[in-house]
Amino acid sequence: MSRIHDALKKASEERATMPAVEGAPLAAAAVSAPKEWHGAPPQLPDLTAEPSAAAALPLSYVRFDDLQRQCAHPVWHFDPNVNVFVNASLSPHAAEQFRTLRTRLYQLRSSQPLQTLLITSAVAGEGKTFVTTNLAQAIVHQPDRRTLIIDADLRCARLHVPLGAPTAPGLSDYLKGEADEMAIIQHGHEGNLCFIPGGSEVTNPSELLSNGRLKALIDRMTPVFDWIILDSPPCVPVADASILAALCEGILLVVRAGSTPTDVVRKACQELQGRNVVGVVMNAIDESSIKGSYYDAGGYGYGYGYGGANGRAASKN
Repeated sequence: MSRIHDALKKASEERATMPAVEGAPLAAAAVSAPKEWHGAPPQLPDLTAEPSAAAALPLSYVRFDDLQRQCAHPVWHFDPNVNVFVNASLSPHAAEQFRTLRTRLYQLRSSQPLQTLLITSAVAGEGKTFVTTNLAQAIVHQPDRRTLIIDADLRCARLHVPLGAPTAPGLSDYLKGEADEMAIIQHGHEGNLCFIPGGSEVTNPSELLSNGRLKALIDRMTPVFDWIILDSPPCVPVADASILAALCEGILLVVRAGSTPTDVVRKACQELQGRNVVGVVMNAIDESSIKGSYYDAGGYGYGYGYGGANGRAASKN
C-alpha cells in the first residue's frame, strides 16, 4: 500500500512541475482558496468605483482652424435694426460705447479670471440679447479675437434673430444628446465669431442646463476662444440664470433705464448674490442726458445709451 501511495505522490509532483499548455481553459489553472484565511484577506479592487482624477484621461481640445472647417456654415444676415456695427445710424455713440465696455472687461480680466461671461437681466425685455450681440461684435472687430456666443435661454431663444441665423440644431439638442458639438456651432460670417443657437423647444430647460453637458462643452471650448458669452433667461422669474452663473466666471446685469423698477433690480441682485457680478449695463439711456459719458453705479456698474432717434434701444430679448 505504501508503494502505491508513493507512486501517486510522485505523479502529483510531476504534474505540478509540468508547464501549462497554451490555450488551456482558464478554469484548469484556477486554485481553490482555503476555507480559512491566515491574517487579513487580500483587498480586491472596487470595479464599480469612479476613476480618480489622476487616472482620468485628459480632455482633447480642438483647434480653431479645425473647428471652422468642421462646424456648420449657414449664411447669416445681420439685422441692421439691432446691430450698431452694421448700422451706425442707430445711435451716433453706440458702437464706441460697446468698445468702451469691451475695454472695461479687459481691464477686469487683467486682475481676475474672466473668459466666460453670462449676460442676464432682472426681467424680460431689458436688452440682454442686444448687448450680447453687439459686445461680441466689438470683441471680434479686434484682430485675432475669437468669440463664441451661446443662446442659453432655452425658454425663449432669440439670439439667432439679430444674426439672421438658423435656430436649430442648437444647445437644447446637444444637451439632450441628439446633436454633437460641430453640428450646433455655426460660423456663418467672415471673422472669428461663432454661435450656438438655442435649438428646438424643450419642456425641461433647467434640468437640461444642469445635466453636466453644458459644463463639458464650455470646458472643451474655453481653450479655443478668447471669450465665451452666454445669453441667459432673466434671473428673477426662473432659476436658469443661477444655474448658468455657476458655470461662468463673470456676470453682466442689463437694466433698461426708465423701465425696470428699482425693487426688481434689487431682487435680481439678491438672486445673483455670491456670484461675480462684474458690471451693470444701463440700456436705452436717453443720450442727451448723459452727454457722451457713462454712469458709475456703486463702483462697478457701467451705463450706456443705445437706440435710435428717440434714445431707446431698438431691440428686445
